[in-house]
Parts: sequence; C-alpha cells; structure tokens
Amino acid sequence: MEIKPVDEVAAPTSNRLLSLDFFRGITIAAMILVNNPGNWSHVYPPLLHAHWHGWTPTDLIFPFFLFIVGVSITLAFAGKKENHVSTRDLHGKIIRRTLILFALGLFLNGFPFFDITTIRIPGVLQRIAVCYFVASILFLHSGARIQALCAIVLMLVYWAAMQWFPVPGVGAGSYEKGANFSAWVDSLFLHGHMWSQSKTWDPEGIFSTLPAISTTLFGVLTGHLLRQEIPAMKKVYWMFVGGGIAIAIGYTWSLWLPINKSLWTSSYALFMSGMAMVVLGVSYYLIDIKGWRRGVKPFCVYGMNAITVFVLSGIVGRLLYLIKWPSGAEVITLKEWVVNTLFLPWLSPVNASLGYALCFVFVSYLAMYYLYKKHIFIKV
Repeated sequence: MEIKPVDEVAAPTSNRLLSLDFFRGITIAAMILVNNPGNWSHVYPPLLHAHWHGWTPTDLIFPFFLFIVGVSITLAFAGKKENHVSTRDLHGKIIRRTLILFALGLFLNGFPFFDITTIRIPGVLQRIAVCYFVASILFLHSGARIQALCAIVLMLVYWAAMQWFPVPGVGAGSYEKGANFSAWVDSLFLHGHMWSQSKTWDPEGIFSTLPAISTTLFGVLTGHLLRQEIPAMKKVYWMFVGGGIAIAIGYTWSLWLPINKSLWTSSYALFMSGMAMVVLGVSYYLIDIKGWRRGVKPFCVYGMNAITVFVLSGIVGRLLYLIKWPSGAEVITLKEWVVNTLFLPWLSPVNASLGYALCFVFVSYLAMYYLYKKHIFIKV
C-alpha cells in the first residue's frame, strides 16, 4: 500500500499528470459500467461489444487502459532509469507487480468456488500483467526506436500468422469465430481453461496478446513524448498527428485485416492506440494546460485506485448473482431483486438495466472516495 497526499488530485505536479489520472478513471468507470448491466438482454447497443468484426464505444475501453498502462510505465520508470537505479531492484518490482496482477485475475476467474480443473487462465488482469511485464522490460533495456520497432514487428507477426499459417481443418487466412490461428493456439495450450461462453477460444488468449503488447508500447512511446522538454502545445500537436496517422493506417489496414476486439487484430490495436492518443491529447490540453477542473476530480478518485475498484466490482458483481432466495414459484438473485424493486417499477427494461449499471458505478465510486478521504491508495 502506498500513501500519497490528496493534493495530488487538486493540481498537477511536475511528476504526475492529472489528465492521465482522469483518463484512467473515466476508462475504468466505463469498464465497470459495461460489465454490470441490470439485464444482459436489455442493453443499449453502444454499451455492448461488437458481435464480431467492427467496433462500438465499448471496444475502446480495454485498449485505452493498456495504452494508459504504457504511458504510466514511461512516467514511472524514466526518472529511475536516468538516475541509474539498480536494474535488479526495478526487475524485482516489475516481476512482483506482474505476479500480483496475474494472481488477482485468476482469483476473479475462480471466485468463489475455485475449481482448478476448469478455472479460466486468461483474463483482463492477466493480459494487463503480461503486457505490463513485456513493455516494462523493453522500456528498461531499449530506447524509443527499438520500442517502436517491437510494436510494429509484433503486429506484423500476428498478421502474418493469422493470414498465412494453415490451421489444421481450417486453412489459412480465416478470421471466423473459433476457426482461426489464434483460436488454434488457445486450443493447444488452454484446453478446458478458456472463456466459459466459448470454451474453444478466449478473447484474452495467448496469441492475440502480441498486438495487445503493441497497444501498450504505443502508450510507452506517448509517455516519451510527454516527457520531452518541448512546449506543451507541441506535445498536444504531436499526439493529434500521431493519433490521426494511427487511426488512418489502422482503418485502412482493416480492409484486409478486420478490426476485431476479441481477436485483438493488429488493425484494431493500431486504430485504438490512435484513438487513445487523441483522447489523451484532448485531456492533456484541457486539464493540464488550460486548467479545467469541473467534473475532473471524481474520475481522478477512480483513477488513483483503478485496479482496486476493478477487483472489488468483480467480486461484488459475482456475489449479486450468487445470493439467491425463493420468490413465489421462482428463485431470484439479489441482482434481479434490486433491478425489479428499484428500477423496473418506473423505468423501461433497457433504462432499468442502464440505471442499475449507473448505480453500480456510483456505489463503486463511493467506496473509492472513502479510500481517497482516508489517503489510502492501493498500488499492487
């Protein structure tokens, strides 16, 4: 646990970007919102992932978070690297954080029954852990050019394998659900330990992690830009230019390699990295340059305990499904009771579902605000 002064969310400091805390907070709040509708049968389309190819606003969330992880790596380690802090000590911190993130992901996947024979091994936190580890090690032992080259190479390797490797029983160049190179790799190494809704492939699987690492590395490169001794407006300019180029190339690439979140295709990785760069550029301009503060603090409170609120929301969300009792001829969950009692009497089904999700986000915020007021910032 690391204790920091509350003033850090009131004004930016030389070594902390308020806009990055805001961006992280609004991203994690959006993640909790889309993960916790009142009823999965009644959800507004923009709050659902794309069925397969293509994207919705929901598909922005995870790559945005990985991009933010990359930016944070640069801001956290650059000074230590320049001051020649022991590489061994930094490696120890990276390994510790990686293992904790991965273990938390496994905990959420297994909670509360922890059936080792069927527990899902991949997951959101597990992917964050792997991307964090690779990007951090690359940052410590290479410069920006090598990091950019690695990001490009990983995307090209992914594309080459997906496009030209002949998958047994499928062939080459398939991007269909469960019938592609990425799914084949998952079936070889994760059999029986994949996403329960598919069982034959995983949206956070092994091979699709390669372009996800690229997403994180684009964040690392943006961190390099933010640390340069150049006027702040030039940083905004280059974030807009770099983001626009990445969006354009990613979209053009999608004519051959579809944008697909579940496969985390290279076109998706590049397109979403560009979007993240532009959004961070806007946030940086408004918050850190122009001093905009209205409505910023709640998301900064979220952003300063992002992993904590994600894990807590996952546990609470699962418990709301598991706590049940008889209701007439049926057995209902605590979640169903809350939706039926507090929201459905005065809202349409889809708005009741959204109302529940917004309430979930708000209650999660109250928990993080309590930690914030107590000066408790849990850093894994």
